Amino acid sequence: QVQLVESGGGLVQAGGSLRLSCAASGRTFSNYGMGWFRQAPGKEREFVAAISRSGSSTVYADSVKGRFTISRDNAKNTVYLQMNSLKPEDTADYYCASSRGLIVIPLSPPTVGSWGQGTQVTVSS
Repeated sequence: QVQLVESGGGLVQAGGSLRLSCAASGRTFSNYGMGWFRQAPGKEREFVAAISRSGSSTVYADSVKGRFTISRDNAKNTVYLQMNSLKPEDTADYYCASSRGLIVIPLSPPTVGSWGQGTQVTVSS
């Protein structure tokens, strides 16, 4: 089990930027693919971005491609989500996630082994 703690959420104007961080406990962080999901009020949790164990591969939801960047620093047991050109529709609770078992990269909730507690992002128009 991986313990994940997100930080960096807040209120930002449309067009602004925000960087989320996810700190993981333990000494096996590099064994897991990592991802970010988000959930807006009244909606299902949706995939945002993911990164492979080494950081060599990334994948993004079409809605954030070109605006968001996921990265990781395995030496610091931390994964980041840099969010630029934010839009009001990006408003949601953002959750850090680690892959389940031998899943290479978490692209959907069933592939997630551990979740963070979430951090709220609000983008004003």
